[in-house]
Amino acid sequence: MFDCAYLIEILTPLRSDQENAKENMDRFAGRYRRIMDSGSGVTIPDNPMGRLRFNALETIENCGLTIDPQRMVMNLNTFHTKEELDAVLNRASEMGVKFLLIIRGDGGPDLPALDPQRIGGRKSVTTSIDLIRYINTAYADKFITGAAFNPYKPIDFETRRLQEKIAADAKFVITQPIVGSYPNVDGLKNLGIPVVIEAWMSKNIDLLYKSVGKKTDASAVAYDPVKNLNALHDAYPQNCVYLSMLSFKMDWKRILPKL
Repeated sequence: MFDCAYLIEILTPLRSDQENAKENMDRFAGRYRRIMDSGSGVTIPDNPMGRLRFNALETIENCGLTIDPQRMVMNLNTFHTKEELDAVLNRASEMGVKFLLIIRGDGGPDLPALDPQRIGGRKSVTTSIDLIRYINTAYADKFITGAAFNPYKPIDFETRRLQEKIAADAKFVITQPIVGSYPNVDGLKNLGIPVVIEAWMSKNIDLLYKSVGKKTDASAVAYDPVKNLNALHDAYPQNCVYLSMLSFKMDWKRILPKL
């Protein structure tokens, strides 16, 4: 589905850091161009950890960058007003964005929660399933939506949720970062849709485990992200890999074997 071996994550600048706005935008532009020049795809989170950032589209426009529809994934979560959500989706369509990763999101004091009733939801909070269904209904044929999968949650629950996302017309899956072959991820090959495997490229594995709610185990001892990436390529040789926390100070040719 994706025209690349890797999807590399980059963050847009924080809105609060006005003093360094130009420097931050220039840094984003340089990283974006480096990713595209490497032949990889770019993936841009939506206000991760509940911190208010410039959105992907306004950052790309501000920096004078271009979008390759086959090599960009824009993340979108449920912490937007309905008006803001529709404005983002309409602008994304105009700019040529094709792939959207839909997640519930972290939320935060500066982020409004989307009213579920305004997009056809039936629960007290908007779920990623609601948002996937809304986009594939209100913006039919404009986007290809994807869903997240957390293999650290009880497998029956998470598999059922993923099946609901697929029923809402999600067309691809991106896992949470895993260490080596993971049984709960292995079963995803039976779903019949592309699965992107996420690799944690920081040595700080404790930060990953904290973010996904997993207890530290033996795999956290002397964690080597490059060795883990190679182990993931061995275990899932046909899968595109999502790289989170990748250093831009390193020589990627030395650590990313599929470049």
